[in-house]
Amino acid sequence: MRLRVFLAIVLTMVSLAGFVTPATAAAGTEVGAGMYPRLVRLQHSGSANGTYLSSSVAFPADRPNGVAKIYSSTDGRTYRNIATIDDATASRGICCGTLYELPVAVGGLPAGTLLWSASFGGQNHSASQPMVIRVWRSTDQGRTWRFLSTIATAGNGGGIWEPEFAIASNGRLVCYYSDETDANHSQKLVQVTSTDGVGWTAPKNIVALANRDERPGMPGVRKLPSGTFVMAYEICGPTYRCAAMLRTSADGLNWGSLTAVGTRPVTSNGSYFSHTPTIVLTGSTIVLIGQVLLTASGTAQTGNGGAIFVGTLGGSWTQRTAPVTVAGPSVGSPGPVQNYSPALVFSADGRSLAEVTTADKSGTSTVYAGIAAF
Repeated sequence: MRLRVFLAIVLTMVSLAGFVTPATAAAGTEVGAGMYPRLVRLQHSGSANGTYLSSSVAFPADRPNGVAKIYSSTDGRTYRNIATIDDATASRGICCGTLYELPVAVGGLPAGTLLWSASFGGQNHSASQPMVIRVWRSTDQGRTWRFLSTIATAGNGGGIWEPEFAIASNGRLVCYYSDETDANHSQKLVQVTSTDGVGWTAPKNIVALANRDERPGMPGVRKLPSGTFVMAYEICGPTYRCAAMLRTSADGLNWGSLTAVGTRPVTSNGSYFSHTPTIVLTGSTIVLIGQVLLTASGTAQTGNGGAIFVGTLGGSWTQRTAPVTVAGPSVGSPGPVQNYSPALVFSADGRSLAEVTTADKSGTSTVYAGIAAF
């Protein structure tokens, strides 16, 4: 069973049955029940600039298939729930939400517009009931939301997962996501673009490896001051076992050879991240985080669950302590919840790093937050 579907089903069962397991908390401030947290710091919203906003997918008892929760914070540590997005399409399951603030106007959407998007239909998808990726918008710093558009619809019974946004060098809004609809690839990465956030192009392959069993997924894109775009992603499958990878683009649209594996960030002692990588930038410095930190031999490294990598393109990578520490993340034990898809953002002055991530609390995936000097 695919991990994303498994996560949604497990959390729904927890919500319905009240199943309790021993708590495995995180060294951070509890935000609320949820999974797949995302984090932004407002930079294009006038007097609200500097506010931290976080989103997560939650499974309350009255909405067991999922809603989005939006949280606000002034310090990056303590959050309050300011909105809930309840999309009717979630009746067939919801996964992998993302949050993005437009840095520039896109069509009729002004700079500062917030976008929230997710994959819908993952618990019950088929050719007759295909999965969709949908996007909502907010123009009041996340307090109210309206449906904007359907970004993509699966062309068959396959999955489409993990949307993430960026603005390409030509000003178009890009949505990158993982695609399981191609018989020649167990999973690949694709992108679609839009001039207004309403109409979207057909998907274009950007990473599709020669071995169909390899599964590039979970793309996330950031733009360096030089104008170079950096993409972080994982490659699951028999060879790379979900190792975190990076690749670059001059324009956010053209990513080089489809079959190129990319570059794996590794420290001097061979440590690397596997599963759910995300990145954040400060100047030309890249900060990378993932679910599990491994040694060169593939065992858990010291600092697993509470580490980040700091480095530059073509340079060395060093391990540092993350703002939040989660006990014992590993794939499948004590469950897929621990440190699953953490997110990072810098403070306005670049001197502090905020994080949101997940940990098991008495059988429920729970979001924790923290902020630390950088």
